[in-house]
Amino acid sequence: MTRLVAFAIFPDLQILDATGPLAAFEIAERYRPGSYELKLVAATPGPVRSSVGARLTAEPLSDPFRLHTLIVAGGEGSRQSSRDEALLGHVRAAAAAGRRVASVCSGAYVLAAAGVLDGRCATTHWSLTADFARRFPKVRLKPDRIWTRDGEIWTSAGITAGIDLALALIADDLGEDVARRTARALVVYHRRPGGQSQFSALADIDPGGGRFSGLLDWARANLDQPLTVDNLANRAAMSPRNFARAFVAEIGVTPAKAVERLRLEAARTAAEQSPRPIDVIARDTGFRDPERMRRAFVRAFGHPPQALRRQARSGGG
Repeated sequence: MTRLVAFAIFPDLQILDATGPLAAFEIAERYRPGSYELKLVAATPGPVRSSVGARLTAEPLSDPFRLHTLIVAGGEGSRQSSRDEALLGHVRAAAAAGRRVASVCSGAYVLAAAGVLDGRCATTHWSLTADFARRFPKVRLKPDRIWTRDGEIWTSAGITAGIDLALALIADDLGEDVARRTARALVVYHRRPGGQSQFSALADIDPGGGRFSGLLDWARANLDQPLTVDNLANRAAMSPRNFARAFVAEIGVTPAKAVERLRLEAARTAAEQSPRPIDVIARDTGFRDPERMRRAFVRAFGHPPQALRRQARSGGG
C-alpha cells in the first residue's frame, strides 16, 4: 500500500517544519519501499519562499480523496495562510474525507482556522500558546506537549518536534521497528513521547553560567540523595543561612522548590518514557514515597504519574 503524504507549505514557512518530517518519511520509505509517495503542495504552486530565503517547489493541492496524510508546516507565514481560503478549504476537505491531518508548530493556526481542531486536543510551539488560546478558545490546547493525537488529527510543537511527530506517524503506519530504524538513521532520539514536556526545569530556573549552575547540575545528577539546604550549602562551601538567601536572590525560588522541580522533571520523564514501576521511579528521583510523588505531580501537572504515563503513550491527547 502506497500512502500519499502531502506537505502543505506557504510563503515564509519555517523550512525545517517541512523538510524535517519529509526526511523522516523519505528514510522510512527506504526501509519499506512502496510505503509512501511524498509531495510538497501549496495553494499557489511553484517556488515557495521560506523565511530563510530558500525556496521549495510545490505542486498544486492534491485531491483530498487521494490523500492518506496532509501535514501543514509552520512558520512566520502561518498567520497569513490561516486566512487563505483555498488552503483552509483543502484542510477541511481532507478532514471531512477522513484523511489523517497534521500540523507542525504554528501550522496549528491553519488547522484551527479551518475549524478541524474545534473541541479537539492540540498543541503548538510554547511561545504561541497564549495567542493561540485567545484566538481559538474552542480548541483544547495542551501547551506542554511535544505532539498530540486526537482521532485522525495530529499536531506538534515547534521545529524538531515535527520529526517526533513524523516518527509517531511512521510508527502508526509501519510499526515501531521501522520508526526506530528511521530515528537511528536521523540520529535522533527514538522517540520522544507525545506527552513529554516542551520545557526543561533546569533551563527554566537557571539558564546557565550563574553562580549555582554547577551545583544545580550536580543536584540533577544526584536526585536520589538527601538534597537538604544543609547538604547543598555544604557543597557550595557556604553557611546554610547565607546559601539560602543567595540562592533565592539569584535563582528566584528556594533551594527546596528548585530541587522539587528537578525531581518532578526527572520523574515525569521516567514515567512517560520507561516501563519502571512508579514506586521505583519515586525512589530513584528522591521522592522516596510514591504518595509524596503523586501529590507533587498533582500540584505541578494536575494529574498523577499514572495518568501522565497513559497520556504520553497515547500521544498526549
